[in-house]
Amino acid sequence: MRKVIIALAAMALAAATAFADADTGQRIYLKMLRDHTGINGADFAAQHTTAEWNALFEGDAEGFVEEIGQKYVNAKPYLNGEMFAKHRRYLKEFMTSYSKDSGNFPSCN
Repeated sequence: MRKVIIALAAMALAAATAFADADTGQRIYLKMLRDHTGINGADFAAQHTTAEWNALFEGDAEGFVEEIGQKYVNAKPYLNGEMFAKHRRYLKEFMTSYSKDSGNFPSCN
């Protein structure tokens, strides 16, 4: 019984960590990309499915940088900068957690 409780606690902690990363990604989107895209985070994340976001973020997120840089030209300096390299894992977690097929909806303005 004790092993079951420990396993459940570990799973809960892992789930909480994943949502914490998505929350960090949401804050980064709001701070670094929203003004460049002109849309809220929920609408931005809903542009693609989870699989599509995963494909765009493969490697060093070249696909994401290319697509978003073409759609939102004002975002290019951030996307090609050092800050994006530090933020991309959090943004990926946000995008995949709230993609159009995820069933989740963030509270972004």
